[in-house]
Amino acid sequence: MSLPSVQNKPPPGKSWREVNQERKALKRQRNEEKILKGEKRMLLEKEIEVKNKEEMEKEKKYSEISTVSIAVPGSILENAQSAELRTYLAGQIARAACVFCVDEIIVFDDIGDKVDTKKSKLEDNSGTKIARKSCVQLARILQYLECPQYLRKHFFPLHKDLEFAGLLNPLDAPHHLRMSNDFQFREGITMNKNVKPGKGSQVNVGLLQDVSTDKLLNPGIRVTVKLLPLTEGKKKLKGKIVSLSTPRAETGVYWGYTVRIANNLSQVFTQCPYKDGYDLTIGTSDKGTPIDDLPNKEVRYNHALIVFGGLHGIEAALESDEQLQVDEASLLFNHYVNVLPNQGSRTIRTEEAILIAMSCLQSKLKPNNEPMVFEKTGIAVSSSFPKNKSNDSPNDKNIDLSKFD
Repeated sequence: MSLPSVQNKPPPGKSWREVNQERKALKRQRNEEKILKGEKRMLLEKEIEVKNKEEMEKEKKYSEISTVSIAVPGSILENAQSAELRTYLAGQIARAACVFCVDEIIVFDDIGDKVDTKKSKLEDNSGTKIARKSCVQLARILQYLECPQYLRKHFFPLHKDLEFAGLLNPLDAPHHLRMSNDFQFREGITMNKNVKPGKGSQVNVGLLQDVSTDKLLNPGIRVTVKLLPLTEGKKKLKGKIVSLSTPRAETGVYWGYTVRIANNLSQVFTQCPYKDGYDLTIGTSDKGTPIDDLPNKEVRYNHALIVFGGLHGIEAALESDEQLQVDEASLLFNHYVNVLPNQGSRTIRTEEAILIAMSCLQSKLKPNNEPMVFEKTGIAVSSSFPKNKSNDSPNDKNIDLSKFD
């Protein structure tokens, strides 16, 4: 038995013409929405592309900021009479580097294998290094003092080299922030905490709560974090992991130094972390030309390196390095200077030479890309970060600096 054919009928009260018009209008609306969505997507992609370009340009600009590196022989610790004096000597070098805003300290072996001594291991920027024990101890103390106090327990377990490090004068560097300091950049350590898919690592930056970041990294890594402004109604801290050079590039504030070890004098030059190497090299020796012969503010540089000798000078380091095929130490450098002609003492100790040389070179060197002057808030203001006189208020004298490091 065949079923009767069902005739399609329009909805009650509407003709087929009206129904078709409604369908066409709905289809047109959907197409318009698709086009708008596509345009929005394209605009969003363009914005992301522009942002990425800007960030890449910023990173490039940050990497081009002029830097100052100093190279110090580790053997100077062997000339100290006790463990306490060895530690204090390392502390003096760290203080001098911080005061003069040094970006990199290279600890090199100026004796080599001519004298058989114990070797030790240390992690630096280029990985695990095996070097002379005195070099490793100096580098370890320099790293310890540069590290913010709230991170030291994570990176520096109990060690014989650091036995007396707690007695040293603190660096009081701007990046050694307390919990009460409100600054947009902080140093931190990535924590071993479970995070939701698509989310970045939790980072301890020395505050009451960890910061949620934009990158997922292995736990136990030291990172620099830029804290993002808190959104209304939310209490969770969010931040962005940035390069070590970003704080100084964006704010002008000095952000500490890095430490690396060189097993001989030649590695000081060949293992330079900067792409184009050091474009200005200065050696210090009592056999050099008087430092006053350098013209004021005319010695330009992108990445400057100042090398200091040990007990027997840079000449001894050259003799112990089989890879360098030059007869005179002065040929290794653009300038070979005597930082204090007519000195009263027979010798100038290395820690003294650093202070004297850096003081004299302040008026001689001219960076090609000088960092901006720090004028923001959140850290203790010192003579290194002058305020605008026009903005000074009479209440500035009443600021309580006890909350700062």
